[in-house]
Amino acid sequence: MAPSISQDLLDVSRQAVPRYTSYPTAPHFSADITAADYGTWLRQTGKAGKPVSLYLHIPFCRTICTYCGCTTKAALRDDPVRAYAAVVHDEIALLHQHLGPVEVSHVHWGGGTPNILPPEVFADLVEDLKTRFRFRPGMEHAIELDPRHVTHEGARHLASLGITRASLGVQTLDAAVQKAIARIQPLERIEASFDALRSAGINRINADLMYGLPLQDLGSIRETVGHVARLRPGRLAVFGYAHVPWMKSHQKLIKDEDLPDAKARYAQARLARDLLVEAGYAEVGIDHFAEPEDDLSLASKAGTLRRNFQGYTTDEAEALIGIGASSISRTPFGYAQNAPDNHGWRRRIEAGELPIVRGRRLEPDDIRRGQVIEDLLCRFETGETAATPEIQDRLAPLARKGWVELTGNRVVIREHHHEIARVVASAFDAYLGAGGRHSAAV
Repeated sequence: MAPSISQDLLDVSRQAVPRYTSYPTAPHFSADITAADYGTWLRQTGKAGKPVSLYLHIPFCRTICTYCGCTTKAALRDDPVRAYAAVVHDEIALLHQHLGPVEVSHVHWGGGTPNILPPEVFADLVEDLKTRFRFRPGMEHAIELDPRHVTHEGARHLASLGITRASLGVQTLDAAVQKAIARIQPLERIEASFDALRSAGINRINADLMYGLPLQDLGSIRETVGHVARLRPGRLAVFGYAHVPWMKSHQKLIKDEDLPDAKARYAQARLARDLLVEAGYAEVGIDHFAEPEDDLSLASKAGTLRRNFQGYTTDEAEALIGIGASSISRTPFGYAQNAPDNHGWRRRIEAGELPIVRGRRLEPDDIRRGQVIEDLLCRFETGETAATPEIQDRLAPLARKGWVELTGNRVVIREHHHEIARVVASAFDAYLGAGGRHSAAV
């Protein structure tokens, strides 16, 4: 039976709002922030002496899935991947010049398909990072993996380089849906990936699932969640497919008539959540789940959960340094984004420049609002002085329904946390509506 939804909740859940993995959000970055600004921020970050996190973007896949919203391109041969990695080395050297030998508390490899890197190329990049920066003992070293390219040999290689967590892009196990999104990976392939990682000693495994995909229905959600829960990843994320063909032209291959409507999306998200809770996972934030004793669950219970460009995290570093084309960095002083195209990114680095094309300086009001938004998405409540009268007016309709409680200047989400948290957070967004198009809240 499909979970029921009122028309009021359906209307709220279909509102287009940002995901708020940053604030201000990327559409509000501008070219006013230059490489010189970013260089100053990096030097100040290095002098502060606090640990930083690193994110390395590998924008290549063997083939492009039609649902993909990532910045990536197809590479059937290794030559362009090797050439890209050579420039990553140069960017690491530039960052070291500004940061100095800072301590690193977290490393995350994303893409694209990071395990597309040839083994010796990946090893050289890890060694370069370890030579220039100080890896904190016991730090988390995570990588996103395409299960279609996970082998026992490859998993052993990752483990030998210090990888401690792997995130597998499962998305769906429905054969018809996989065909519609051009990502064929049957259950046997997923099982083999889990086995390869665990055999290599990489036991911290995440699985990413999706709802709202073309041809997806409640039956496929039930089947996928059932199989994946049986494989017992420590963490799961359940994301709604964001159909943004105006940004990602390959999504035009997906037929609008094949996409679930707002009511069906809600039912799929709700069913996935109910099944994972029934399987013993704890809910974390709006779209993550974890074993009750996982660090992510414990952080959620303790009120120390954080949110950044990778989603929910236990990473406490104030600075996240992005490396590679399109990567976004956050420092205590502002955001800076690398050139999104590989050619522009490479050209700037070869000229000896930090490859920044835009960003955003953080003003005191941005920092305050950003913390409130993070509180709402991580803890479903704000501090005592968050909501101005104007913001309370925006939230009044939700308060009248009993979904949100307004006590003084404090905001607490009482009902429908997962469906309305991003909508409530948007009430604090000073830039909402000033540019950029977003996906539905559910």
